[in-house]
Amino acid sequence: MWGQDRVKRLVGHDLDLQAAWGRASALQSAGDARQAAELWARIAAAAPQSAAARFNLGATLLAQHRFADAEAAFRAALALDPNNAAVHHRLGNLLQATGRWSEAEPCYLSSLRLDPSPWRVRLDLAHLHLGQGDFAKGWPLFEARRSLGDDHVRPPPLLNEWQGEPLRGRRVLVWPEQGFGDQIQFARFVPEIARRGADVTLVTPPELARLFESLGVRVVANEDGAEIAEPDYWTLIASLPLRLAAGEAALPASGYLQAPEAARERWRGFAPKGTVGLMWQGRATPNPHRSLPSRSLLDPLVEAGANLIDLAPPAGSDFGDTAAVVEQLDLVITVDTAVAHLAGALGKPCWVLLPWLNADWRWMQGRSDSPWYPSMRLFRQPSHGDWVSVVAEVVQAWCERDRARR
Repeated sequence: MWGQDRVKRLVGHDLDLQAAWGRASALQSAGDARQAAELWARIAAAAPQSAAARFNLGATLLAQHRFADAEAAFRAALALDPNNAAVHHRLGNLLQATGRWSEAEPCYLSSLRLDPSPWRVRLDLAHLHLGQGDFAKGWPLFEARRSLGDDHVRPPPLLNEWQGEPLRGRRVLVWPEQGFGDQIQFARFVPEIARRGADVTLVTPPELARLFESLGVRVVANEDGAEIAEPDYWTLIASLPLRLAAGEAALPASGYLQAPEAARERWRGFAPKGTVGLMWQGRATPNPHRSLPSRSLLDPLVEAGANLIDLAPPAGSDFGDTAAVVEQLDLVITVDTAVAHLAGALGKPCWVLLPWLNADWRWMQGRSDSPWYPSMRLFRQPSHGDWVSVVAEVVQAWCERDRARR
C-alpha cells in the first residue's frame, strides 16, 4: 500500500480526499477488499495522475479475484509510473497466479532491474523458473527463501556451510526447513551425499524421523535435548539440489522412502484390498485454494465404486504410521498436501487435485505427470474454483482404470 504523499503533490491538500485515502487504507488493512476497492476507485477518479491509487485499487481487486480488473489497474499504474519496481512485481504475481507464467517473467525482471534488493521478487522468479523446468536458473534464485523468516527457514548457528566441496570422509549435517511436504520432496537428495562418501546426519522434525530412517543415514529428531556432533559441513535440505547441480534428468525416482517395520506391524490389515486413500483438505497456508470445499464433493467417486478411507492421521501417529497405511492402498487421491509427497516418495500411485489459482511451482505447468514423482498423475482445475470438473475427470479416470483391471 502506498501513502498519501504523492496524492498531496498531485491534487493539493484536499481534506476530503485525504480522509478518503486514510479510510481506504484502513479498510484494505482490515481485509475489507470490496469496500476498499470501491473507495480506491473513487480516489483514482479524483486523482487521475496517481499511480499509487491505481496500485492499491489493483491490490484490492486482486483480493476479490477480479483478475482482469486488477490487471487493468496495475497496468494503469505502470503507465503513470513505469519505473516503479513494486508495481512490476505485483503484476508479475497476478500473471503467475493465474497461469500466465511466460508473461510474468519480464515483470519480475523489470522489477529486479529497477530495484535488485527485494528477496521476495527473486524467490517468485525462482518458483517461476523451477515450475518451467529451468532448474539451472531456478536453484540459485531459490536461495532467497532464506529470508522467509524463522517459521520457515532457520539455519543452524554453524560455520562452514557446504558449497559443493568434496565430501569423502567428511561429516555433513543436513538441516530441516519449511514444511513436511518440502522435506519429503528434498529428502531424495540425502542418499546422494552419502554415496559421495559423507558421514551424514539428517536433522528432521520428530514427525518425520522414523520415516526418514529408511534413507540409510543417521537421523536425529529436532527437539529439545537432541545431541548433534559438530560437523565438517552443514547444508539446508532444500539447498541440496543446488549444491548437487541437480536438473530434471537427475531427479532420483520414486520409491526412496519406506514405512518403518514397527509401523507396518501396527497397521497391518488396516486397509482392505483395493482401498483408496483420500486427503481432501490441507491447511489454509500457503494456499487456501488447494482444499476441496467438502468431502461430499467426491461422492460421485464412491458411487462409481471406489472404497475411500480418510488419511488424516490419528492423534499420536507420525508420517511413519501414515506411510504404513499408504503402502496398503491401491491408490491415493489427494489435494496438494504433504500426503501427496509421501505417496510419491513411496512410489504409490497417486492422483493429485490441483487448484487453478496459485498452483505450486513443483507441479509445473500443463502437465498431467510429475518429474518429481513418476507414480503420480495430476488433475488440474480448468478455472478458478471449478472442483466439479476436476472430480468428474477423476471419476472418469477411475472408471477407466477399474475396467482395465477387470
